[in-house]
Amino acid sequence: MKFFVTGVGGQLGHDVMNELAKRGHEGVGSDIASEYSGVQDGSAVTKMPYVSVDITDSVAVDKALSEIKPDAVIHCAAWTAVDLAEDPANVAKVRGINGGGTQNIADACHHLGCKMTYISTDYVFDGQGSEPWKPDCKDYKPLNVYGQTKLEGELAVANTLDKYFIVRIAWVFGLNGKNFIKTMLNVGKTHDTVRVVNDQVGTPTYTYDLARLLIDMNETEKYGYYHATNEGGFISWYDFTCEIYKQAGMNTKVVPVTTAEYGLSKAARPFNSRLDKSKLVEAGFKPLPTWQDALSRYLKEIAE
Repeated sequence: MKFFVTGVGGQLGHDVMNELAKRGHEGVGSDIASEYSGVQDGSAVTKMPYVSVDITDSVAVDKALSEIKPDAVIHCAAWTAVDLAEDPANVAKVRGINGGGTQNIADACHHLGCKMTYISTDYVFDGQGSEPWKPDCKDYKPLNVYGQTKLEGELAVANTLDKYFIVRIAWVFGLNGKNFIKTMLNVGKTHDTVRVVNDQVGTPTYTYDLARLLIDMNETEKYGYYHATNEGGFISWYDFTCEIYKQAGMNTKVVPVTTAEYGLSKAARPFNSRLDKSKLVEAGFKPLPTWQDALSRYLKEIAE
């Protein structure tokens, strides 16, 4: 199969391209930078074709996809800076990327008749209660600009295409770029004690594992909405931090605090990021490994 992947300068796009290469698929990567700007680790992503595309430019998107003629598009590009999205000066840009940019990709996929995978988020829900959110739940009440614009992207895909996968993920970490684990490791080196919220609950998602699942999906016709995070149970950010330091052999003390006590975030965060992943198994897809195992592999990866 021939794939077009957006956002390859980010965590997930980087791993998707490498997974495509492993399986012998043809992959063309894209991002807004004129040249590939991700980590130069000698992996396949740095050797595969790359085109610069501004997804907010509908003409450029249509031209690129018409020339490449992919069988499937995996749309990883997004504005993901949640707090910066709340700045009134950024709202139109965030909406243009997450909503309008996704509509441009969906329109181009419609013209070509190809599959599209859209990476979404638990932030499309209001994060209340303690029950895991089901993938086909339509009770959308995003708490912030990021969540609202990612929901706009979901609706653009669902209202434009029949052959689509909308995959919601949470608490993402990968090799290429910034993430919570890297932040906690850096903070733990310079502080004896860290304060971490213990009333926001979910499960981490390792992009290396997710990339495998996304290609599994695209090798089928089992379209629809899915939730995908690592297995291993639901945890708080506090629990996650404790395990990070334990596996990294660090003695930094972790102090649990409430979101209100922490009080540094501009954007409202969901308390309940539990995602029900049972639909994956029902569709015959292999679940992701446990987050504890994913963390162990990731720490070895970034230590090399």
